[in-house]
Amino acid sequence: MTPPPPDLSIRLGRLLERMGFGGGGIRREMLGDVPAPGLLPRDVAVYLPPDFKRGQPAPLLIALDGQMMPRWQLPETLTQLAARGGAVLPVVTAVPASLQRIEEYGLAGLPDFNGRGKLAEQFQNYLVHGVLAAMRQRYGVGFVREQTGLFGASMGGLCALDTAWRHPLEFGVAGIFSGSLWWRADDSDPAAQQASRLMHQRVRQTAAKPPLRLWFQAGTADETEDRDGNGVIDAIQDTTELIDELRAKGFRPGEDVIYRETPGGRHDEQTWAGELPEFLRWALPRCA
Repeated sequence: MTPPPPDLSIRLGRLLERMGFGGGGIRREMLGDVPAPGLLPRDVAVYLPPDFKRGQPAPLLIALDGQMMPRWQLPETLTQLAARGGAVLPVVTAVPASLQRIEEYGLAGLPDFNGRGKLAEQFQNYLVHGVLAAMRQRYGVGFVREQTGLFGASMGGLCALDTAWRHPLEFGVAGIFSGSLWWRADDSDPAAQQASRLMHQRVRQTAAKPPLRLWFQAGTADETEDRDGNGVIDAIQDTTELIDELRAKGFRPGEDVIYRETPGGRHDEQTWAGELPEFLRWALPRCA
């Protein structure tokens, strides 16, 4: 039998994924109703490894901007990981953004210079007490802190980091792709912009190092802004200077904090999809 052309195969695979069948046996289900007090409702999807059964030991990763996971090629990446072997496949909970994304994905209790991020604390409570609690109840995963994490890009990366930072008893891993680490309290001039970056302040003001593993990525073409004119774009400078703050807290580069700089990497799903396999290989435990 002659196989279909490659482009048709891709379209068929994506159609099957939307119907609930991922490549290589990856299944997609809907989590169902998860209470979200004060927030807009949303449909949360769950990607399950082949032959997964409730209560089976598996890492849990919560993906922010979950509606974009097909464009991140998440099902294909999980299929490739399954075929390659070596890593314990995760359950991935894809939480979509709402129309209030800029309000939900900020730093909890620390709005930016425009007053945005007012729903960040409510959204993080929803992730912990709604989504994580539902995954524990319905699938029996998310109980092992070291194997429970979040990841996201741009504002989603900022939210993933802040949620893990504020809830280290629930989460042990965070992946920050092109994170919006510019989030600042003062936009009046370049010096104020740099001095008032709020995640940097949060790290400095935290008394003790939380037991987290953090993975950062930024692309050399993420943006063109260079507020202090030092020849380094803000996306990279904000990331590397936050890592400096983490090092001062006791994080160890190459061990519990990783930085990947993507040559030519842009602020888009194609770049993040290309980096997703590397994040998963780092984040997931190895097979016994």
